[in-house]
Amino acid sequence: MEIFNHNANVNFLGMRKYSIGIAVLLMIASVGLIATKGLNYALDFTGGISVEVAYAQPTDVGQVRATLQKHGFENPLVQSLGGSRQMSIRLQAKEDTGDKGEKGEKASGSVQADKVANDVLAALKTENPGVTMTSHSFVTSAVGDEVKSDGSIAAIFVIIGIGLYLWVRFERRFAIAALVTEVHDVLVTLGVIALVQREFDLTVLASVLAVIGYSINDKVVVFDRIRELFRLARKAEPEEILNRSINTTLSRTIITSLFTGITMAALYFIGGPAVEGFAVTMLIGIVVGTLSSIFVASPILLWLGVSKKDLMPVTKENPELARRP
Repeated sequence: MEIFNHNANVNFLGMRKYSIGIAVLLMIASVGLIATKGLNYALDFTGGISVEVAYAQPTDVGQVRATLQKHGFENPLVQSLGGSRQMSIRLQAKEDTGDKGEKGEKASGSVQADKVANDVLAALKTENPGVTMTSHSFVTSAVGDEVKSDGSIAAIFVIIGIGLYLWVRFERRFAIAALVTEVHDVLVTLGVIALVQREFDLTVLASVLAVIGYSINDKVVVFDRIRELFRLARKAEPEEILNRSINTTLSRTIITSLFTGITMAALYFIGGPAVEGFAVTMLIGIVVGTLSSIFVASPILLWLGVSKKDLMPVTKENPELARRP
């Protein structure tokens, strides 16, 4: 199955100055967005009190927010849960300066969550007596800080592990190109999330790690074709080989991305709020990862000086390769 001619000869490498320039600008913009606007960390990371309520009749999110603000709740975050009858309300827990320790903090937070949840329900009942509370919970900020740290370490180890694998399977230039593009993909994905202020919770963190794996899968396919064509071609220049590799794998890359994107879209529309963040982040990562596989990874390889001798094994017929730098 192909949607592009297998023998097409689109000069992707001829656009490398523009593609690399755009990639660098996107990385710089993403770092700037993350540093200035920051990620909109969810309750999983910041700690606080979450209350879920249900209405007998459809209700507007703005009306719920206005009711809470009217009764003295500061900056309530109100979101609908798969419709207009169920609402999620997130409130930042008040700082407790006492040194209670972890167990004391949890006990104090649980009591505070019970009180705040009852106050929220009482406030909402003044406008709509039919509202009911379905659940409420408290998350400590210490747990959120630990999750942030563990998530960052996990992402770093995944990227480094992928680089080592590619170094062993291919060659160090491929590993370097993969590492650079993986950093690009993660930064740009996080930059888009920071731009739109999408809530960053544990499902989004999981999807960022999934984006790393998905992105490297695309690049390995292209890298494998580059190695194959280098071994088959006798006099072709590296730029020609890289262009041919991208063209011959283009249909596979686009089809894989398209069908994965359809799956994520289905999760977004019918999967409910539990997986909505995962689906959105994956959709962003699929687009970014696909474009970087086509326009970024191979130009980096060319800039690093990949050549046929780097991929040919040393044999009796090729003793000069043993003296390669």
